[in-house]
Amino acid sequence: MSPLQHASAPKPAAQSPLARRVLSATAAILLVPSIALAQVCVQPSEKTAFDIRALQSQLMVAALSCGLQDDYNSFVRKYQGDLAVAFRNVHGHFRRTSGSRHQQDVDQYITNLANGQSQLSIARGSFFCREQAPLFQAAMTATSAAELSQVAVSRQVHQVLERPSCPAAPARPARSAANTQR
Repeated sequence: MSPLQHASAPKPAAQSPLARRVLSATAAILLVPSIALAQVCVQPSEKTAFDIRALQSQLMVAALSCGLQDDYNSFVRKYQGDLAVAFRNVHGHFRRTSGSRHQQDVDQYITNLANGQSQLSIARGSFFCREQAPLFQAAMTATSAAELSQVAVSRQVHQVLERPSCPAAPARPARSAANTQR
């Protein structure tokens, strides 16, 4: 029998170990972009944190540019707890999405945010300082982190983070009494 004439029929391509490995690798490669996209979305608590961080940064720029340090210090004292939670959630977002380089990404975000807001203050000129007193007033009337976030959004505070919101998790069906008694 010549090497070309085998007694057994060749295995279909889908059943050969090599074909299965190639198909598995291809499927894995195709899934990676969707996994990566899922990691760069912003959770609701992170969105609130980024809004608060942007508001705090703009108020800091206003304090330095417009001589409003007393107003800024009052803001920080009043919302110290909310600002700390926002800071942790911003870090948590970058830890979740950037892994080992999260600190670099946090630093880059904060720097880009402050630089962007500083550039806006320069571009607005004398109007910038006039616009900041009402922003401080609105911020100081907030009674929660959610309201601080809303101040940032409604006052269109400059934000450099452009990531989509994460899709809502599907609601879990409630367990019935019959299921819990088993």
